[in-house]
Amino acid sequence: MLQQLKRDLRELAKPERAKAGRWFFKTGEGQYGEGDKFLGVTVPDQRKVAKHYKDLSLVDLENLLMSPWHEERLTALIIMVNQYKKGNETKQLELYEFYLTHTDRVNNWDLVDTSARDIVGAYVYHHQDLLQVLDTLSDSTLLWERRIAVVASFHFINQGEPDISIELAEKLLNDKEDLMHKAVGWMLREMGKRCDRQLLIDFLDAHAHEMPRTMLRYSIEHLPDTTRHEYLAM
Repeated sequence: MLQQLKRDLRELAKPERAKAGRWFFKTGEGQYGEGDKFLGVTVPDQRKVAKHYKDLSLVDLENLLMSPWHEERLTALIIMVNQYKKGNETKQLELYEFYLTHTDRVNNWDLVDTSARDIVGAYVYHHQDLLQVLDTLSDSTLLWERRIAVVASFHFINQGEPDISIELAEKLLNDKEDLMHKAVGWMLREMGKRCDRQLLIDFLDAHAHEMPRTMLRYSIEHLPDTTRHEYLAM
């Protein structure tokens, strides 16, 4: 089954898309995706493949996660998310623990964004004695683990509970990585849209003057033009 999945992906591959992927996901020397390899398969096509191999075992999923090919890792994560959503409590725990032991393979922003909310965020939300896990991830020296923590908090936002996102945003205000500025700004924006705009306004009033520009721009995207200009001027 695993080898057929890999063959299916390669049949869908397009060299020109692989080239674009290497550029888009910054795979050059010294960039955040340095050395990542692309087959050139679209995400919709990967989702179709993932649906066909929805019952893949953890052994085979691990094989895909260890792959140097970006699309094989992403397909594995899509399968894991689908299994988590349909799984019982035992299966969900198994996938959550498996995910946390392989965070070094969730090593680009789209891999994190596809999976962190629906596996880590969902599990911790329903087992809030594990909230410390998000704090630990946010302390990591590994960019992708910090991003996992922030994106996982999206699940809390969707439940109308923004406190975790606010705490992480305050903690990560001075993060050095632009990809973290984008992630934090994204969560702040979603908090304003889905929970309470006043919470976003309060956060901005307290921190806009010290927020990295990218974080600020992401967080204010859905505010009125005049309000956006006022915060940018700060």
